[in-house]
Amino acid sequence: MKRVVITGAGTINALGHNVPATLEAMREGRCGIGPLEIRDVERLSVQIGGQVHGYDPETHFNRQQISLYDRFTQFTLLAAKEAVEEAGLTFEGEFATQSGVVLGTAGGGVNTWDENYRTVYEEGKNRVHPFVVPKLMNNAAASHVSMEWNLKGPSFTVATACASSNHAMGQAFHMIRSGMTKVMITGGSESMLCFGGVKAWEGLRVMSKDACRPFSANRNGMVQGEGAAVFVFEDYDHAKARGATMLAEVVGFAMTSDASDIVMPSKQGAARAISGALKDAGLNRDQIGYINAHGTGTAANDKTECAAVADVFGHHADELMISSTKSMHGHLIGGTGAVELLACIMALRDGIIAPTIGYEEPDPECALDVVPNEAREAKVDAVLTNAFAFGGLNAVLAMRRV
Repeated sequence: MKRVVITGAGTINALGHNVPATLEAMREGRCGIGPLEIRDVERLSVQIGGQVHGYDPETHFNRQQISLYDRFTQFTLLAAKEAVEEAGLTFEGEFATQSGVVLGTAGGGVNTWDENYRTVYEEGKNRVHPFVVPKLMNNAAASHVSMEWNLKGPSFTVATACASSNHAMGQAFHMIRSGMTKVMITGGSESMLCFGGVKAWEGLRVMSKDACRPFSANRNGMVQGEGAAVFVFEDYDHAKARGATMLAEVVGFAMTSDASDIVMPSKQGAARAISGALKDAGLNRDQIGYINAHGTGTAANDKTECAAVADVFGHHADELMISSTKSMHGHLIGGTGAVELLACIMALRDGIIAPTIGYEEPDPECALDVVPNEAREAKVDAVLTNAFAFGGLNAVLAMRRV
């Protein structure tokens, strides 16, 4: 089997409009969650989120492109540009046919849905823009990335709620490892921070009105975020031959289904995914130094995840560092695992563990080292990143230093 490395990374999210800014914010434990600036926000009971501020689409795209690109697609294209430029790749000839894109999103063009529902229901208009369907479809971002960089290999979108990005990156990993492709552009994006998107999530009664405090006994729910993170996954031999800088190596992936409840997580399903990723990577439990947790800040998720980690790692669980960066950038739903992968790269490459901020009170059911409130310097050789989605869909990636 082929080895798979990461040779490029890009992002735009509530913490920063690129990777350096995002990692600096993670190191500083800075919070990107704040008051929402969206239409009709006063009609929402939840008025905070990890919103991307200071973003003007007209700075990056022309009018024709904006008519085609929903906000989630715009974010994806910007993140992909940063990643491809860092990797230093051009896709031509046979190499273009050996390269593809697989991305994750849960909602796709939610902003486009919201805008056009207003047009026909609130404003009473009988026509919408002719590009509404290609703008809102979940595969829009993947398709535009493939066209922008001439990627003629496998190109598709994965939609598995909060596990979408991890599932997408897992598929990219499998395709390169099997020899099907040499390079895959992968990651995920989401932009649900519009009136309709937030109002729908309010109905679940899992949202906090003030802050995201994963693993803290006084937590009171999740906070939505938006943005994208995109990576260049590449065959190790190909990357080595061209002298590419390797950010980290992806070594394992596993996915499981709880097959039990549409919203309540299962400890057994999560534990099987974690164990499966370790087995696939050929790693022992004591080789893992850090886990980027799903850590949404809801009681059910946090307690279930901690119980699963304790079951899988046994005594080594007490030596593990586990943190949730959702406390800083919010929960990007289908795009969240991709932004969280940046924290894993930072841990492996820079020896900096991103903190769980907002931690105030110990929870005896989450009695792990959650790296509370301040980043930590620590050398780790291998890490995991967890994603556990509604529908009981679990996806875990394993990575190590190159």
